[in-house]
Amino acid sequence: MAITAQMVKELRDTTGAGMMDAKKALTETDGDMEAAIDWLRTKGLAKAAKKAGRTAAEGLVGVQVRDGRGVVVELNSETDFVAKNADFQTLVREISRVAHESADNIEVLNATHLNGEPVEQVIQSAIARIGENLALRRMAVLEGETVVSYVHNAATDGMGKIGVLVALKGPADKAAEIGRQFAMHIAASAPLALSEAELDPAIMARELEVQTAKALEENATAAKPKPEQVIHNNIIPGRMKKFLSENTLLGQAFVINPDLSVAQAAQDAGVEITGYVRMEVGEGVEKKEDDFAAEVARMAGT
Repeated sequence: MAITAQMVKELRDTTGAGMMDAKKALTETDGDMEAAIDWLRTKGLAKAAKKAGRTAAEGLVGVQVRDGRGVVVELNSETDFVAKNADFQTLVREISRVAHESADNIEVLNATHLNGEPVEQVIQSAIARIGENLALRRMAVLEGETVVSYVHNAATDGMGKIGVLVALKGPADKAAEIGRQFAMHIAASAPLALSEAELDPAIMARELEVQTAKALEENATAAKPKPEQVIHNNIIPGRMKKFLSENTLLGQAFVINPDLSVAQAAQDAGVEITGYVRMEVGEGVEKKEDDFAAEVARMAGT
């Protein structure tokens, strides 16, 4: 029987098995879906399916930098305990290495071979071995004349809870020295963009709407209301300028020397920041918080 891509997809969705394992199971069972599921279960390859619904919001960010190219990958686990596991940390290190050598995006990385198997399959095998749901969630690449990295809350060398890359132009020695300080700043301040030009227009539009409504409401209830032109020409632009200074990297006050903006600190050092990446474990993942009392009640059948 011909094994189609749709059949492989259906089996993967049902069991959580890797693509190559799903295809092999269908081939071995002549396309019988139920038999293929049993085949995977006997091989221990369907174990991951039972865990696929559990939120993987812990884990580690792995960083690799070499020759003006840096990568950051995020591998999630269900618990922080597993993130401290040597097996898990080795997996993060190996995936980061492969990403640096061979991949430009998460899709390519999943298909790239690691120790003879696609990364996607290596992760599925690790799920069965470690006993928790794992997810390769994100990957980012940054290139430049000089790329500097910093890992915050490091679990071990090159991996931790927050990974930062900064690309700079200028003398390599100066770029490397102050680049690490900029990376530490980014880890702490989490800017939304490098500059106003790179900030999402939708974010700016939303903030303008909020600040306009806020200023008009405050003025309407003020003891001495200001002329509307003052609101639109002075107050609102002033608040938007403050928003930009607080949320763009170049506009922020430099944490090492708050008297300077990051842009000024870079200029004083004779370098230019051309880009950055900040990746934090579990960022944007909604963690399920169970009510303990409700859980006990459910278990007791009340």
